[in-house]
Amino acid sequence: MDKIKQKNKNFYIKWMVISVSAIMATLAAVWFYMHDWDVEQSMKALAEAVAIEEPTTEIPKEEVAVPTEPEEPETSEEQPAAEEEPAVEKTPDATVYPENSKLPSQPTLINGVLLANKQHPLPETYAPGEVAEARTAFETMKSAAAEAGLNLSAFSTYRDFARQKQLYEGYVAKDGQQAADRYSARPGYSEHQTGLAFDIGEAGLEQHWASASFGDTIGGKWLATNAHKYGFILRYPEGSEQITGYMHESWHFRYVGKDIATEIYQKDITLEEYLGI
Repeated sequence: MDKIKQKNKNFYIKWMVISVSAIMATLAAVWFYMHDWDVEQSMKALAEAVAIEEPTTEIPKEEVAVPTEPEEPETSEEQPAAEEEPAVEKTPDATVYPENSKLPSQPTLINGVLLANKQHPLPETYAPGEVAEARTAFETMKSAAAEAGLNLSAFSTYRDFARQKQLYEGYVAKDGQQAADRYSARPGYSEHQTGLAFDIGEAGLEQHWASASFGDTIGGKWLATNAHKYGFILRYPEGSEQITGYMHESWHFRYVGKDIATEIYQKDITLEEYLGI
């Protein structure tokens, strides 16, 4: 039985081989026929037909970053070094006498104006007497005040070096040097020595002479308002001690001429400020 099966199997295989061969031969004949029985052309076409074309995939181009100019790092704006403030020469304290108390050989004139204060003394020998121009101006002012019912009196004007020395030493003996220096000048530093300073009061009201109360009288108020018209200025205004060097004196007037006196009055300044010192 097994031999019969084996025989049939072999026969089937042979039949399959013959059938496949016949099919292949038929296909080959058809192929050659399609290519005009040209063996070379047929084989070439067959090779191209069975060739497996490898798929090609385009590899995407790598994105290339476009080079850009490097950014400059942010830097905070350099702050300039703080400039040192120039040294400012300290203004001398107008209320204090300089350590060097030696008197000069010539008086101080600034733009033609004679100056006498604690920083600008006069020579010991400077002795002009009462200046005539200043006296004339006072008499004119006295007449104008009389029309307003006032009787002005110049109770102290020119004082020479010796007289100022006598007065100052008496004040020091009475009140002490520190107090005396506020209201009385040392010899050589007094404006009365210029012959241009007039201590003014009202006749009949002597209790107000050389007193702060004079500024509250009718005569004192009239002078404060009108003296500049005749060339006089209130030499030591209230609140100006650090500039003039002396305490307020409502009775002390200084002759400087009408033009300068008017400018000082209108600007409400002192003689030192007018002269720029």
